[in-house]
Amino acid sequence: MFLEVKELSVSYGAVEALKNVSLHINEGEIVALLGANGAGKSSMLDAISRIAPAKSGRIIFNGSEITREKPENIVRKGIAHCPEGRKIFFDLTVLENLQIGAYTIRDPNALKANLEKIFTYFPVLKDRRGQKGGTLSGGEQQMLAVGRALMSSPKLLLLDEPSLGLAPKLIDQIFDIIREINHKEKVTVFLIEQNANEALLHADRAYVLENGRITISADNAEDLLKNPHIIKAYLGG
Repeated sequence: MFLEVKELSVSYGAVEALKNVSLHINEGEIVALLGANGAGKSSMLDAISRIAPAKSGRIIFNGSEITREKPENIVRKGIAHCPEGRKIFFDLTVLENLQIGAYTIRDPNALKANLEKIFTYFPVLKDRRGQKGGTLSGGEQQMLAVGRALMSSPKLLLLDEPSLGLAPKLIDQIFDIIREINHKEKVTVFLIEQNANEALLHADRAYVLENGRITISADNAEDLLKNPHIIKAYLGG
């Protein structure tokens, strides 16, 4: 398995965010993680990227255990995290934000190639490359956040709420690009998304996280679009 999470628990003081959660992701997949606010979804991604320490359990990536690795080593191993809320650097230019995403890359030719690739996916970033990040629209900031994560040439991309706050047209564009990155660049994607309908339409498999525990695992994500519990809880039915 490409990524395997085994009985993972994450706590913040007395609050248990994740409780003995196990899941896996195969190479080349897009896997969605659904759940209400506060279910523990972001804590899952934070634990994988080592922003949040695991209380117990194991995380294995590409055959190596990464449970106690330093966050910078997680990036070097091929995992990039695009966090909820974008968290771009407002006072830095678009180009500088992208260059920060490539801090593990030492080859100038590889850096240039990655930059051109990002500008191909997001032409507006090329046009705005001299602008400060804080002057971009919400949609442009989301594109910058995804682009910055891709600058490290990841094998696994962790996406936390990529469509949050975006207009429907931009949501479609972001998901089209996610699918293209997955197909063309062979980047595996682990996706957290409040827009359950979009997530399930684009994902290969899906998990549902409720109160820190996995309650549903679906080998075909689209099957959940017909699940009465999912329709009632996440699709507004």
